[in-house]
Amino acid sequence: MDGNAMKIFIYIVFILCGVHTSVAQEKILLWPQGKMPNSKGVIVSDTIIDGRLFQVGEPRVYVYPAAKEKNTGAAILIVPGGGYLRLTADYSNIPIASYYQQQGISAFVVCHRMPASPDLEVPEIAPWQDIQRAMRIICANAAKWGIDSNRIGVFGGSAGGHGASTLATHKEDISAIGDELDCFSYTPAFMILLSPVISFESPIVHEGSRDRLLRDNSSEELIEFFSNEKHVTPDTPPAFLVHANDDKVVSPLNSIVFYQALKNAGVESSLHIFPYGGHRLGIGNCTGSAAVWPNLSIDWLKEMKFVE
Repeated sequence: MDGNAMKIFIYIVFILCGVHTSVAQEKILLWPQGKMPNSKGVIVSDTIIDGRLFQVGEPRVYVYPAAKEKNTGAAILIVPGGGYLRLTADYSNIPIASYYQQQGISAFVVCHRMPASPDLEVPEIAPWQDIQRAMRIICANAAKWGIDSNRIGVFGGSAGGHGASTLATHKEDISAIGDELDCFSYTPAFMILLSPVISFESPIVHEGSRDRLLRDNSSEELIEFFSNEKHVTPDTPPAFLVHANDDKVVSPLNSIVFYQALKNAGVESSLHIFPYGGHRLGIGNCTGSAAVWPNLSIDWLKEMKFVE
């Protein structure tokens, strides 16, 4: 191989390695072996059907660290949607995580247990437990990733918005297991909620999310407990809320009642209801005025001093 050929070969290897590095994400298991709370000890494996994850064997979080030269010191935990039925099975390229990462905001994607898991003692709290633990892991490792622990927020879309807002509105510690992470905070500094499920009360409830989370235990007490607009206080973190007026899956009234509760509690927040977009307001797949919401969220984070 001559000199020029060798240079080309080295260049190709460099590019391929670079692509691999940008795609592959660090995976962190949430719980030490044998210490996962709310478990009967039943062995559960990941169950993937048509690219969707219906059972989660090992709850985990995937890391999208901001590049050093772009790092703002802010971070966001992303709770995926899926109606408390399923999650994406491919965590190598989550568009929303990649978007915030490119803006200098370290992103983390939690892969939590499903309420239908046969291993759970109390199904309705399992996703919440895993989300709390993921936040604690981020806080505990903030220095490693160049993160300011006071600027870690949570993002949730659809049913993920319910998980994210549950984290932000409920103070109960349900993830302590007696290890070194118990002393770290799980309360987010802010929320970004996209077409979120908020309320479990009729007529605005997304029945699928409610019924899958509560399963056979849909008592009035639990419905009120998981109607997160009812648990807003002046200490609730500020929220950036986005919804489409023509969303036929999750009523935009979910975002509206949550904003009203935040407003009544004196929590500075922002509500954006776009005329069109349905239940598909993701990164790169919505058109019209709704397409501006990702950039608006960055402007809001800057305005609220979470991003400098």
